[in-house]
Amino acid sequence: MGRVVAIANQKGGVGKTTTAINLAVALADLKLRVLLIDLDPQGNATSGVDSRRELSGPKTASSRTMYDVLIGRAQLIDVLRPVRHFLFLAPASTDLVGAEVELAAMEGRERMLAAAVNTVVQNYNYVLIDTPPSLGLLTLNALVAAQSVLVPMQCEYYALEGLTSLMGTIRRINGSLNPQLRLEGLVLTMFDGRNRLSHEVANEVRQHFASEVFSSVIPRSVRLSESPSHGLSVLEYDGKSVGAQSYRALAQELVRKNGQKVNLDNQSQGGGPPAAG
Repeated sequence: MGRVVAIANQKGGVGKTTTAINLAVALADLKLRVLLIDLDPQGNATSGVDSRRELSGPKTASSRTMYDVLIGRAQLIDVLRPVRHFLFLAPASTDLVGAEVELAAMEGRERMLAAAVNTVVQNYNYVLIDTPPSLGLLTLNALVAAQSVLVPMQCEYYALEGLTSLMGTIRRINGSLNPQLRLEGLVLTMFDGRNRLSHEVANEVRQHFASEVFSSVIPRSVRLSESPSHGLSVLEYDGKSVGAQSYRALAQELVRKNGQKVNLDNQSQGGGPPAAG
C-alpha cells in the first residue's frame, strides 16, 4: 500500500509546487512508483512535468483531469498518464476553479478525492498531492485523502505566518474527518546561505518544531527557477546543481523516515504504467 502525502501551505510562493515536482521525480529516480496529483487550478505541477499538456480546450477522454474525477465524471485511473519512468501524473485544469462551488452541493464533498485515491493507491509507493495556496475544499479533500502533510516553508521573515492556522486545520481534520493524518514534516525552502535572515528563520523554525523539520534544506537557485519553463524537474534540467542535490537528499530522507528500503545509489532506468486499480 502506497503512502499518500499532501504537500500544503496556504501561503503562496513558498516553493510548494516546486517541491511537489522535484520530490516526485527524485522518488521515481529511486525506482519507487510515484503518482503526482495536481489539485491546483493553476496547473503548474502539470506543466512542470508535462509541458505538452493542454490545460483548457475541448474535452476528450484523453484530456480528462482531476476536475472530472472530483465531480464524478471520470475514475482516477482514467486520467492518469505516464510522464517519466516510474512517475505518473493526474493533471489539473483551469476547470478546478469552479470545482469548489460544485463540490459544495455534493454529499460527502470532503471525501471525493479520498474515494478516488483509494482505487489506485495500491499501485504506488508514493502518492503526492499538490494543493492550492488556500484552505478551501480542494485542500480539504487533499488532507482527508492523505496520511500525512509535508509543509514547505520559505526562509523569509513571514515564514511562520499562517502556519498556526494550517496546524489547527490539520488537528481538526485528524480529530474528525481523517484520524490517521499527521505532520510528515516541514521543509525549509528558498534558503540563501549568504543571507543572515535565512539562518535566523531556519533556527527559529527548528526551535519551534525540532524533529518535525527535515534536515534537507532547499536553496534559492536560478536552476530551480528555470527548470519549469522547460517542462523539466531541476534533476533533469541540471542534475549536478545544488537544487537537484537538495531534492535528492530530501527524497532519501523521506524514504528513510518511512522505513522503506531502496538502493539509494541506483537511479531509475525503466518502468511502465501501473495496473488498473
